[in-house]
Order: sequence, then structure tokens, then C-alpha cells
Amino acid sequence: MLRPGYAYRESPVHDRDPRVKLIAVIALSIIIFKVNFFGLLVVSMITLVISLLGRLSLRSVLKTVYPVLPFFILLFLMYIFFTPGRPIPPFPIGLLQISYEGLNLGILQIWKFLLLVVAAAILTMTTSQSGITMGLERLLRPVRIVGISSHDIAMLISLALRFMPTLLDEMNSISQAQLSRGANFNPRRLSGKIRAIGYLAIPLAVNVFRRCDELVDAMEARGYQPGHRTYLHELALSLLDYWLIVGIIAALVLVVIV
Repeated sequence: MLRPGYAYRESPVHDRDPRVKLIAVIALSIIIFKVNFFGLLVVSMITLVISLLGRLSLRSVLKTVYPVLPFFILLFLMYIFFTPGRPIPPFPIGLLQISYEGLNLGILQIWKFLLLVVAAAILTMTTSQSGITMGLERLLRPVRIVGISSHDIAMLISLALRFMPTLLDEMNSISQAQLSRGANFNPRRLSGKIRAIGYLAIPLAVNVFRRCDELVDAMEARGYQPGHRTYLHELALSLLDYWLIVGIIAALVLVVIV
């Protein structure tokens, strides 16, 4: 859902080491939840500049928000209606009340979630799947001290990212097939909605398990073995990458301390 296709471009963002981009996304996620309105404005400008440097169109980046837009709208309504504070005229009307505090909090929280989605989208649009896997494997190498394979964790995350568009395709195929047979996914009663979700969830779960079996068979047929692996192209940090990491960590420490 959040993983658009990798869009290769000749850009400074694409050329950066995957570890730098992963560290940047993690640090940005922490910064987003720490800053206020002015800080979110600065983060938004930085995100816009990065997308322009990566030669990504604003439309392609914003398209990643569409699947989660209903959730954001519902969350925004919960904030504005259930946050106590000074009512906004002409409210309250009966039990319906919108407060200034709820409106302010709703805008800030939705803005933060939107920035998180956009940051994750820029990462996946400027970094290949193999690059993300290698970057995660390198960053997680310290966990080998406790006997956990960093490659296995990176492989699990990579497979999960790969399965997301597959699950969406399966869900769309099942829903279209059931609609063509007269299924109703928008009944008025809550019990009907739950039943409709069950009709979709059960065949989707069956197809997911079938896909997993096919993936296991394919990996075994190719002689896949868990544990440490080598790569055709090894990652190497450039001088600019080191400076970027230092700058990202310095900005994170500054935001957390202040």
C-alpha cells in the first residue's frame, strides 16, 4: 500500500547509499513527532526539496497517500469531535461539538502522518528492493552479538514489502469476482458489513498461504540457505554519505534535546 514502484532516475538522491536514506527516514520519523507547527513546516520544505532532487513528480509522491486517505479523514474527525476545549461557533449543536483545540490537534497529527507516508514513499521510490535489503542488513549487523542474523531480518522485511502490492492485487481480484456474482460490500447493518468483510478475508487468507507456499518452493529450488550472504555489488559509503549521516544525527540530537 505504501510501496510505489521503484523509479530509477539519475539524481543525487538515487545515488546515495541505502543506509543513509534508511537512517534519514528513521531520524525524520522521530523528528516529526517531536516538532511543533513551525518544525513541521520546515520538515515539509525539506521533504519537497528531496523529492525535487530525486526528480520525483509531486503527483507520483502524493498518490501514495490515496490508499490511507479514508483512515486519515476518520482520524481527523475523531480529533475534532472528541477533543475537549473551546467550542467553535455555531457549535455546539446538541451533542455535536468542534473545539479549537481539537481542530488544531487534528491538523497537526494528520500532517505528521502524511509526512511519514511521504517519507516512506520517497525512500521506496529512490531505492531498489535489493538496496533496501542490503542497507537493512548492514545497519542490523550489531544484532549478531545476541545470535540474531541481520540478513534474515532484512530478508523478512524485504519479502513483506514485496508482498504488499501482491496482496492488493489479490484483494482487488477477489472483490471484483464477488461483485460480479452479486455480492454487496456496503450493507446498511453492521452485521452485514462484518459478514461482507469475512467473505473477502477468508479467500484472501487462502490465497496468501498459497502464495507463501509457492515462494518457499521457489527459494528451496534455487538453493536458498539462511545466514550470511555476499552480494555482487557491495555497499560503500562516500565522503558525502558520511557528512550526511553526521548532519542527520546532529539534527536529531538537537531536536530531541531542545
